[in-house]
Amino acid sequence: MSHRNMFRTWHGEERALDPSALKAFRMALQGNVRTPGDAGYDEARAVWNGTIDRHPALIVSAQTIEDVQQVIAFAQQHEIVLAVRGGGHSFAGHSTCDGGIVLDLAPMRHLRVDPARRLAMASPGLRWADLDAATQQHGLAVTGGQISHTGIAGLTLGGGMGWLARQVGLTIDHLVSADIVTADGTLRRAAPDADVDLYWAIRGGGGNFGVATSFTYRLHPVGPEVSVYQLAFPVEVAAQVFPEAEKLLEASPPSLSATFAFLTTPEGMPVAALTLVSTASSELTAQSFAPFHGLGTPVFEETVRVPYTALQRMLDQVAAPGLRYYGRGNFLDTLDPLVIEPLATAYAEAPSPQSLVLFVRLSGAVTAIPMEATAFAHRNRPWAVTALAIWRDPTDDDANRTWIERAWSALPALPKAVYVNELGDEGNERVRAAYGPNYERLSQLKRRYDPNNLFRLNQNIRPA
Repeated sequence: MSHRNMFRTWHGEERALDPSALKAFRMALQGNVRTPGDAGYDEARAVWNGTIDRHPALIVSAQTIEDVQQVIAFAQQHEIVLAVRGGGHSFAGHSTCDGGIVLDLAPMRHLRVDPARRLAMASPGLRWADLDAATQQHGLAVTGGQISHTGIAGLTLGGGMGWLARQVGLTIDHLVSADIVTADGTLRRAAPDADVDLYWAIRGGGGNFGVATSFTYRLHPVGPEVSVYQLAFPVEVAAQVFPEAEKLLEASPPSLSATFAFLTTPEGMPVAALTLVSTASSELTAQSFAPFHGLGTPVFEETVRVPYTALQRMLDQVAAPGLRYYGRGNFLDTLDPLVIEPLATAYAEAPSPQSLVLFVRLSGAVTAIPMEATAFAHRNRPWAVTALAIWRDPTDDDANRTWIERAWSALPALPKAVYVNELGDEGNERVRAAYGPNYERLSQLKRRYDPNNLFRLNQNIRPA
């Protein structure tokens, strides 16, 4: 039996498949199928996080909804581990697997923008750069991630935080509908007037409930240019500067977005940086930025007007595909010096100058929707913090992972609340922390839509 016919099952066993079953499966697909040894296999198995090095038995590049249904049916029939990949940005590497099937949605890249109705109909293989470029032709946008090569599917299903969140809300708050192939192979429309339980679950429940084959987003007027004010201070004063800036943000209009960060300048200086983004008129923007000029004496300060699409690409090279990543994240109620101080101290000792600690501001429109209205539960938490080790050399793996663990363990008790898209493999308790009071309902719905837990390579919600 050829090695390429060996598959890993849900139970962790290796099982050989009849070559005729595999041949019939291949013939039923329109998309390309790669196995170990095929040309392009190594390129096809690569994902964003360079620490993830897995070898699927099959990589199926789906072309159609029927391809998606065929893959699901085959994986169900033979109980084969299935990974679903959109952009491949999963921190934990859930977009791939060893010995199973990777359902690669990258070829499914259809996009239609209806500017009159302010809608975008998008397929799951698209990246945010694709969606932003098309919608910005009409001066429109929806909340997207802060890295434009992220796939739209995973980010949307997990909630969707980005520069526009404070102004218009999360990505899921503008998800009009989605087409989902569930574990039984049925194509379902999830919308306010169709399969409302599934519609509730996919707005924050991640990939637990099926494979999304289409998203329809409501768009908002944005751009084409936005104002960006950046200033940076020595990292040692972060515990004074960030809480002061937080107070200023609370008094600012929702058109002002903010991400604070610890980063290292090209000259090698660790700094506490503030990036403020305004989508408002020049006059209101000037009023919004003005209070922040009094924060102290920055080591760097700049105000620029840039296209919205350039803002969306600002971190692309910082978080480039193929670099090595390891991180921890959580929601915060406030930028407490008891949290900021130890993180700033730890950051000054980071083994890699590429590493970051990000504090993304939410609040505003995110809080306008009730907590129970979507699977995303933590709308009342105004900050999301992510400490992210980023490095290039595999020989530095231990040093960078140890740094993150040491930095995180130095923090006081944090809220039991974390953004599902920024979770690593941290155990079921942390998955529950991502969903809070919504977990039990999600578990019941998981039993209805995926009773065998086919879609388990994710931040897994176990069937009740």
